[in-house]
Amino acid sequence: MTVADALQRAEASTLDLVEIAPTADPPVCRIMDFGKFKYEKSKKAKEAKKKQHVMHLKEIKLHPKTDEHDFQFKSEHARKFLLKGDRVKATVVFRGREITHLDFGREILKRLDEQLLDLAMVETEGKMEGRNMISIYVPDKIKIKEYNKKLDFGRKKDEQQNPTDQPSTDGEEPEEDEL
Repeated sequence: MTVADALQRAEASTLDLVEIAPTADPPVCRIMDFGKFKYEKSKKAKEAKKKQHVMHLKEIKLHPKTDEHDFQFKSEHARKFLLKGDRVKATVVFRGREITHLDFGREILKRLDEQLLDLAMVETEGKMEGRNMISIYVPDKIKIKEYNKKLDFGRKKDEQQNPTDQPSTDGEEPEEDEL
């Protein structure tokens, strides 16, 4: 069909003549509502963007003299970040004369490696950047699935062993005798 005939047909039906494949021989055109086409295309792009997961980089800061409880607390935060699908940047900050004892920082990062071994892979292993020693952990999807399966299995086992047979109060407050 000639271009003039196609334009005439498009105008008769109050639509647009849109070139689909300009490099084809002959070029391919379609008669359509171009505004509606652009709108649907943007809707599809937004929908695709909603479904994708953006991986964030979360940071935990440690010191060479970090105590055991604080270390456990920070490593639990790192585990939560990894389970959510975020990367974790562990930073050991050296202050003052602590910089002379880099082995303490390496030891803390090695302990953190062992703590996060069941959920993550080490992307960057203990390198110095100024007065900070940095290690980056990336969530391993396979390991996280296995970990979640273990948790679900453990919960089901606990529920079977300890069924909750407590009577429900249906929103009523217990009387003084029951307390």
